[in-house]
Amino acid sequence: MSNSMKGLSLASVSKTYRQGSNELHVLNDVSFDIKPGELVALIGPSGAGKSTMLHIAGLLEKPDSGDILVNGESSAHLNDKRRTALRRNTIGFVYQYHHLLPEFSAVENVILPQMITGLSRKEAQERAADLLTTVGLADRMLHRPAELSGGEQQRVAIARALANAPSVLLADEPTGNLDPETANKVFDLLLNLVRSVGLTALIATHNHELAKRMDRVLHFEGGKIC
Repeated sequence: MSNSMKGLSLASVSKTYRQGSNELHVLNDVSFDIKPGELVALIGPSGAGKSTMLHIAGLLEKPDSGDILVNGESSAHLNDKRRTALRRNTIGFVYQYHHLLPEFSAVENVILPQMITGLSRKEAQERAADLLTTVGLADRMLHRPAELSGGEQQRVAIARALANAPSVLLADEPTGNLDPETANKVFDLLLNLVRSVGLTALIATHNHELAKRMDRVLHFEGGKIC
């Protein structure tokens, strides 16, 4: 596959929610392309639909019209099984709230998504240990989320997002709950990972200083990219 086909593309994507007689046009003919190794910020007012856009870009939700292409593969006519496989094998998610499983250790939280795809526990454990070392948590692997700081929990969440070696990374306010110093450290980590692995990354953020450090900024308002 040529590099020009890799990455993430939204093509004329629209999404409307209906409540009774009211219609809320969340996405209105949205199109953009993000290349491998590119880190793109998505900014816009609260309630503008940034989370919905990430859910649709990540194949968690279907648009009313338009297409999402992941590494050149159209998702428009995929059945649910193939959509799930494409999402699981190519897309990683990082949320504002880390959503770690509290009863499991850091390393177990990174092992689980790999075992779901069929990897052996031994292989999954080795990769989880490597990833947690990469994000600076080599000495915190056996700690449960409650024993970790907010920044450490978010670094575990990043390691988990990368567990299945995705080519696309989507992040929804990944530093939103962190103090400025920790937010910068977590963002530096994300930036280095995107560059070193060649990830295609779209990050929704309210932090304009962090947005300025990315390759491009998509301004999202009124259902459109401005």
